[in-house]
Parts: sequence; C-alpha cells; structure tokens
Amino acid sequence: MSTINTEYLEKDISVLERAYTLIKTVPEGSLDYEMYRNSLVKGFEMTLEQSGKLLKKRLLPYFSSKKAVDALNFKDLFREAAKHSLLFPHSQLLKKNKFSPSI
Repeated sequence: MSTINTEYLEKDISVLERAYTLIKTVPEGSLDYEMYRNSLVKGFEMTLEQSGKLLKKRLLPYFSSKKAVDALNFKDLFREAAKHSLLFPHSQLLKKNKFSPSI
C-alpha cells in the first residue's frame, strides 16, 4: 500500500488543538471567544473533510474501482474504513465484535 501524505491533516489537527486551548482562556461571550469558537468549527470541518479524502485513498484496494469508492456517502466511507480496520488498525475490537460502529 502506498504512503499517504498526512501533512495537511496533521496541520489541521494542530490548529484545532490550539484553538481549543485558546478558547478556554477567554471569557464566554467575548469577541475572542466567538473568534476561537468559529475557528474550532471550521477546524473540525477541515479535519473531517481531510480525513474523508485520506480514507478514500486507503479504501481503493478494497473496491473494484475508484468510482465505487467515490460513490460512498460520508457515513459509508467511515463504515467501510472501520470494516477494514483502517480506523483502528492495531485493535482487535472489531474482529471480536466488541465494537459496533453506529455511524
């Protein structure tokens, strides 16, 4: 399986973590609080979008074509990734049916 560049995802996560740290330092309702809150929402959206794009790349070997992967909706994308142990690669929970994703 080829290497996937996670540089942008790592950056998105760092920004998200920083915004979360900063929002806890300002009073709720202040302009700074709203600015950090907006940054958190946007950062979460970007992280989720980037995760979906990377998962599509990782799922390609499990499907007959790129078109089949592209046809997956967002929930199914994460379902398929969990099914193939891409979300929890070192965990045996999925194989023992102790974890049942309800996405």
